[in-house]
Amino acid sequence: MFKKLIFVALFPCILFAQDKNNEAIRFAGYITAEGMSKNLHILTSDEYEGRETGKKGQRMAAAFISEKFKEAGIPPYVTDTYYQEFPINVIKPMPAEVKLNDKSYEGNKDYYSYPGQSEQRIDVSKVQFLGYGIDDKNYNDYTGVTVKDKVVMILSDEPCTKDSVSLVTGTKMPSAWTTNYRLKLERAKEKGARALLVVVDDVAKDVQTNKHRLETESMKLEVDNTEMPILYISREMANVILKNQKAESIEQKIASSHKPINKLEKAKLVIDIKNRVEKINSENVLAFIEGSDRKDEVVVITAHYDHLGKNGTKIFSGADDDGSGTVAVIELAKAFAQAKQQGHGPRRSILLMTVAGEEKGLLGSSYYVQHPVYALKNTVCDLNMDMIGRQDEKHKDNPDYIYLIGSDKLSSQLHAISEKSNKLYENLDLDYTYNDVNDKNRFYYRSDHYNFAKNGIPVIFYFNGVHADYHKDTDKVEKINFNKMEKIARLVFYTAWEVANRNDRIAVDSDKN
Repeated sequence: MFKKLIFVALFPCILFAQDKNNEAIRFAGYITAEGMSKNLHILTSDEYEGRETGKKGQRMAAAFISEKFKEAGIPPYVTDTYYQEFPINVIKPMPAEVKLNDKSYEGNKDYYSYPGQSEQRIDVSKVQFLGYGIDDKNYNDYTGVTVKDKVVMILSDEPCTKDSVSLVTGTKMPSAWTTNYRLKLERAKEKGARALLVVVDDVAKDVQTNKHRLETESMKLEVDNTEMPILYISREMANVILKNQKAESIEQKIASSHKPINKLEKAKLVIDIKNRVEKINSENVLAFIEGSDRKDEVVVITAHYDHLGKNGTKIFSGADDDGSGTVAVIELAKAFAQAKQQGHGPRRSILLMTVAGEEKGLLGSSYYVQHPVYALKNTVCDLNMDMIGRQDEKHKDNPDYIYLIGSDKLSSQLHAISEKSNKLYENLDLDYTYNDVNDKNRFYYRSDHYNFAKNGIPVIFYFNGVHADYHKDTDKVEKINFNKMEKIARLVFYTAWEVANRNDRIAVDSDKN
């Protein structure tokens, strides 16, 4: 490590010209593998019970993080607390009630729906059948159809020829409309559908496969608005709605004609969603370091400190997801605090925030952007670390890499700063595979930075990719590469330092969201 610091110091500090004493390297030295290891061994111990949002272990973790901020010499952002509390509705599993043409159907037998959907009653006399629910330049079920305020029914999968060639891709490879189930749901919601019925081949098999999700309570922010409900229904129910034409025959016609089929069907449908709700609170943990001459502008650095909790005797300690990002935030807080205390604090303010509820649907970060402590119009960017301590199969022979997602989607300047920071100091392999707009994994939309991005705030998401222990009880601290984490955390520090100290605020000059 000592040799590395000397080697880096030989380079002129071109990037950080705005820091009159060129102190960035010295303060980055406060970010250490040893410090992260010590803290992560504590946060992932069995005592913390997997840090599930709203549970004992998550509250213990919040207290631990706030104590570390205090030890770094950072005062509470308000009089006596580092916490931003937020209300949560814990929704117990309870199937929706469904009647079709005055006949009651049975949840988890004829259809299923996941817990946590907004409580509401829908009573309609027509259902819009919309083929496969695809909106693509090569195949579009929405052409000439308005679905706003309608109950929409779609088939799963995607249209193919009789030779199994996708009408979307033109090959035997499936499109994202099949591999990413969220796409169809999101598109129906965007188009204003009131409810969505997805026709599946085997309800019983799906129920067994998704047993844990169907039986596990879900969480929603109290401030959430009514959302479009989604029900997965059997082909038998679908055929009742379709009457004269069965789902199978429609699929065959599309395969032969290569053209979408849609129809507005008369069907009396009642969907009644009732919830059993327990109200709890959780908390984000905030450390705020006030800037100097540009203190009203804020650079945000985030990670989520919650994980999946425990299931019986199994404890999901979440060392990589996202204990790794959490302890990195603690180290960055220490580095920025030292800079401030030694008279070299940043020009812009720094908000270091660990959030809860990410595993429950990005709840903590969603609450923050709805109730920002520091105005969103003054928020310069968000640098988010979620899983930075492991390596995936693609990089099994080279741990010195990190996937960067979103860096160029809203600000070319942020992307350039990130690239230059890396080239001058850490020289990691920056992999942009998952930054592709066609990435079927949709990682850009799946961590806390996205709540900032959808509000027009530039972001970078630092991510090591998934591995065999992802969301398993085997995601243990013993498998973490702390030397790699040190390099990544320092890259985040250098990037934040330049953004915070440059003369001009980075521009929002692109829109690739």
